[in-house]
Amino acid sequence: MTGDAAVQAEGLRKRYRRTEALRGVDLVVEQGTVCGLLGPNGAGKTTIVRILTTLLRPDAGRATVAGYDVLKQAALVRYRIGLAGQYAAVDELLTGRANLEMVGRLYHLPGRQARARAEELLERFDLADAANRVAKTYSGGMRRRLDVAAALVAAPPVLFLDEPTTGLDPRSRNDVWKIIAELVADGTTVLLTTQYLEEADRLADKIVVIDTGEVVASGTAAELKSKVGGERIDVVVPSLDQLADAATALRRASGAEPSVEPDDRRITVAVRGGAAALTAAVRELDAVGVAAEDIALRRPTLDDVFLRLTGHHAEQSGEPDLAEVAR
Repeated sequence: MTGDAAVQAEGLRKRYRRTEALRGVDLVVEQGTVCGLLGPNGAGKTTIVRILTTLLRPDAGRATVAGYDVLKQAALVRYRIGLAGQYAAVDELLTGRANLEMVGRLYHLPGRQARARAEELLERFDLADAANRVAKTYSGGMRRRLDVAAALVAAPPVLFLDEPTTGLDPRSRNDVWKIIAELVADGTTVLLTTQYLEEADRLADKIVVIDTGEVVASGTAAELKSKVGGERIDVVVPSLDQLADAATALRRASGAEPSVEPDDRRITVAVRGGAAALTAAVRELDAVGVAAEDIALRRPTLDDVFLRLTGHHAEQSGEPDLAEVAR
């Protein structure tokens, strides 16, 4: 292991009773980047975060965060990280301001500095108008923003966000995404766990795909998508008796052999050339007298990647995270 990366892990293993939650996970997160841990419920994402934030001891392997060993130097790690878990960890009976000041005092900040930091974060997270309201009156999106703000009170260089937008409406989710992007622009390193493909695609500089406690792939979104292949044209025809003519038309347009799904009246063919290929397909379909019920140019998605690697979809519901089960 080197000292250059913000987060490093080698061979992390963890077992809960008879279930092996982590099976030798290796991980490297470069400073000032977002690493997205992508996987379904029960994949082991939260277990990894709990180990890296010193809340859980691995059965084997080692890890460093901000250059410090999570087992041998746990106290030093804690002073250099922020953590926002799956559920907002705010005191509902305190105001937003009091929540942040309390966290500041727990970090041993002087009273004046804790108050100043609280004011700064309330402004940054658009919570200033609600600063004197008790947290139980906050919406879900406001609680999540307050939770992330609390994780930043000590201005940590490394921030762990465990499914930070689960349960939020689209507007609140976009608000959190904007905040994360701003933090990284300021130099913060973020390790983000998520089930949301769009979230990983939009935020992560590097994506690590986790399934059943193992890393099954890693790379940029573009690199992972390239594993699936190039663009495809999907055509749905009005009736089964048009499938053969449509397949002929797409074969001529693409030079590739189409895949036919009779049950869905769908034909799919790999193409190159993007919009030009789609135009050629429409022209050939018109030449054989097929008016497509639906036609689309489709590029690979992260869901395609996950399906290819694991045999199921990334957002497919699974068992609860094993770290939670074992609590």
